[in-house]
Amino acid sequence: MYLEIVSPEATLFAGEVTSVTVPGINGEFQMLNDHAPIISLLQEGTVKVEGAINIDEAHENKFSKDASGKTILSISSGTIEMKDNKVIVLAD
Repeated sequence: MYLEIVSPEATLFAGEVTSVTVPGINGEFQMLNDHAPIISLLQEGTVKVEGAINIDEAHENKFSKDASGKTILSISSGTIEMKDNKVIVLAD
């Protein structure tokens, strides 16, 4: 599936991924390929991305890796939309 992570300053990441886990306001949830369409608010936490991803050098300082090897990004809030195997995360 295709993932875009957008902040007020720039697009932090855009590319193909295997899975995305986000901190929804009702709890953490994961999306895989062919997930049902969804729109949700996000709370403070981490966005976890799985897959062989390449992050632009200008934004790589915002990302890190967790113990399982997933790429993570800390956010304070945001929204997410998934439709037709495209995920857009608007993150603050």
